[in-house]
Amino acid sequence: MPGIPFSKLSGSGNDFILIDNRGGIVSTEDLPRLARTLCRRKFSVGADGLIAIEDTETADFRWQFLNADGSSAEMCGNGGRCAARFAVVKGIAGARHCFETLAGPIRAEVKDKRVKLELVPPADLRLAVDISLPAGVRRGASVNTGVPHVVLSEEDLEAVDVKVLGREIRSHSLFSPAGTNANFISKTGESSLSVRTYERGVEDETMACGTGAVASALIGACWWGLASPVQVRTTGGEILEIYFSRQGERFEDVFLEGDTVWVYDAHCVDEMG
Repeated sequence: MPGIPFSKLSGSGNDFILIDNRGGIVSTEDLPRLARTLCRRKFSVGADGLIAIEDTETADFRWQFLNADGSSAEMCGNGGRCAARFAVVKGIAGARHCFETLAGPIRAEVKDKRVKLELVPPADLRLAVDISLPAGVRRGASVNTGVPHVVLSEEDLEAVDVKVLGREIRSHSLFSPAGTNANFISKTGESSLSVRTYERGVEDETMACGTGAVASALIGACWWGLASPVQVRTTGGEILEIYFSRQGERFEDVFLEGDTVWVYDAHCVDEMG
């Protein structure tokens, strides 16, 4: 059975399987099953998601982004940075380019391993959201930075049971039917914070989440007056930089910047049939 060439890249500890699918080596119908198969840790390649790069007439390329459970996501910040670097290295796009996502067009600038993305304008900002949980009511904030996010402030970030609390928030009726990602943040400086994120689709805490880092920075700007660029420390220890312009609760020119790691290139055998 012929192998499917792929590359594995990581952005801040978020790892992704990338496939140049412009020739249709994998059908659209098979992508969800392939994502579930390949992203399964310990039994396969293992990753937080699968990204298929495809042709389009309205941008340099378009992607199909699938979570580890095979579900599609509108946007993924760290996945977007990895896709941008992959496209440049593979000769699919130039150092400055634009690609299509379900959230809208995304512009990228690639400088070797460092990638800066301009995200879609944030939407649905709510700075006071009361969430009834088994342990009591928690007040947080929510915003859509390409995908929906809830943000809660924590005094002791390390003590948070992200897997339990994140799962409760992710599937809460307030955010149905699509669900939400959950971020837990602590202010660490005049323009810095730390974040831990529970991601829907992965259904666990991840080492980082690009759109979650952006959501956390924007909420931090509203709550604590953090000024652009905000430095966001992820669970994996990397610092992501979030740039924005702000007028009250309105944000524009939102950028996510950080390093990427090219882990390896390989071929996989499609054993799904």
